[in-house]
Amino acid sequence: MPVTASLFAAILPMILYLFLIWRMDKYEPEPIKFVLLHFFWGAFGAVKLSVIGTAILGVATGITGQNETDGAIQTVFFAPFVEEIAKGILLLWTVNSKNFDNITDGIVYGTAIGFGFGMTENFLYFVAYGDTASSWFYLVIVRSLFSAVMHAISTGIFGAALGIAKYSNSFVRSLLPFFALIFSMFVHFFWNASVSFNNTYFLGFVFIIILVIVFLGVLKFSLSNEKKIIEHELLEEVALGIIPQNYLPIISTRLRLKKGWMDENTRKVYFRTAIHLAFSKMKFKKVKGARKEFYYNEVVQNRIALKSLIDNKKYEMRKE
Repeated sequence: MPVTASLFAAILPMILYLFLIWRMDKYEPEPIKFVLLHFFWGAFGAVKLSVIGTAILGVATGITGQNETDGAIQTVFFAPFVEEIAKGILLLWTVNSKNFDNITDGIVYGTAIGFGFGMTENFLYFVAYGDTASSWFYLVIVRSLFSAVMHAISTGIFGAALGIAKYSNSFVRSLLPFFALIFSMFVHFFWNASVSFNNTYFLGFVFIIILVIVFLGVLKFSLSNEKKIIEHELLEEVALGIIPQNYLPIISTRLRLKKGWMDENTRKVYFRTAIHLAFSKMKFKKVKGARKEFYYNEVVQNRIALKSLIDNKKYEMRKE
């Protein structure tokens, strides 16, 4: 098939998936530029690193992919090990960013890397193996719905674990990411192994479908937990007079998107600042050392900003 068709077939589904995951992070969406950085790491950096890693493993083991058996070993054993490390390595840097706060953030950044990796890998497969219209179409369907999704979920698992570990005790912080990476490799291994043989193809498809359902369940749980954090942390702000009582049930629900509470620009800034305040308070309580002072200052600044927005609104109402 033409390269142009393969390029579009590789790019469009992954961009759509990425947008949907990004939109699901409804309380404090990650900066789109930072999300795209992870996407492009997956598409280019992780792919290049995987090629180098596979070559090194090949030389070290003598399994260089020169025959069918070597190729199968590289697909089933080398790829899960090398590619999950290559994809996940950026997350070890990202987790130290102030934008990486919780499980949801880890899922967004991890899946962004996976979708980027899947995009490049899909394009290479479409060009190399889609020699007829039917084989090309089959590859587009299978790899867009299953293989690329596997890449996103496997790296998303590692990202979610880093989100949990970031504010946990040292024991969890040390071990959880390691075991999550091993599990990500297993997910990758199981998919590659199942689709390597005709009689296990169906098992692989079922595995990915179940994995998607569980993964979306984890994302829903994470968002529900964020809602509880917002409601709990902002309850104190009502007592302090920072947030009006009638605003509290609005901030953590879709009602905050409804027009009419205040002018459009003020509404967006107000509710975004209130949510940011809730997460800043949560982080202030969990961190230690110099970071504690940083988040304390964030809490103070957000409180001042919220009070200012409300005071300005009251002033405008008095003028009217």
